[in-house]
Amino acid sequence: MQVQQTALQGVLILTPARFGDERGFFSESWNKERMKAAGIDLDFVQDNHSLSETVGTVRGLHFQSPPHAQDKLVRCGRGALFDVAVDIRKGSPTYGQWVGEELTFENGKQLLVPAGFLHGFVTRAPGTEIIYKCSDYYAPECDGAVRFDDPEIGIDWGFETSAATLSVKDEAAPLLADFESPFVYEEKP
Repeated sequence: MQVQQTALQGVLILTPARFGDERGFFSESWNKERMKAAGIDLDFVQDNHSLSETVGTVRGLHFQSPPHAQDKLVRCGRGALFDVAVDIRKGSPTYGQWVGEELTFENGKQLLVPAGFLHGFVTRAPGTEIIYKCSDYYAPECDGAVRFDDPEIGIDWGFETSAATLSVKDEAAPLLADFESPFVYEEKP
């Protein structure tokens, strides 16, 4: 497993090795012991799988607040997506900054999005499947969102955002300036 740090502390790109032959390939997408040896010590309790039929479908920017905050490990099961994490930890030197990564079935990359970060994606191919692990169970009372096209954050989604397919929840999400983050930055040694 290749582990790559991003510009945001704790947001990682994980690329599992693929072992292939004429039949296809095998890949180990998560191994708790190997990840712990690499400094990633998480307990995942829930796996989610979503399908977005059309190109330009945006889901996010979402978070789940404490006491049910979630770390997420996101990968693409089919198709392609641009996956984004935004730091929303009050007091963080990178508050409001974002990183994004192309996740495709072909490249096999995964994005680790820690608690304290917004998460969202846009689909790049029809019939895109997103598979992700979560470190806590979904709790509707802790569910929240920030507007995906907030100019203060300035995410370059790589498409005309006015053409985005959004949920009602995502259309009504507040801007970052109107949002009170439940997360506080803790400096790590």
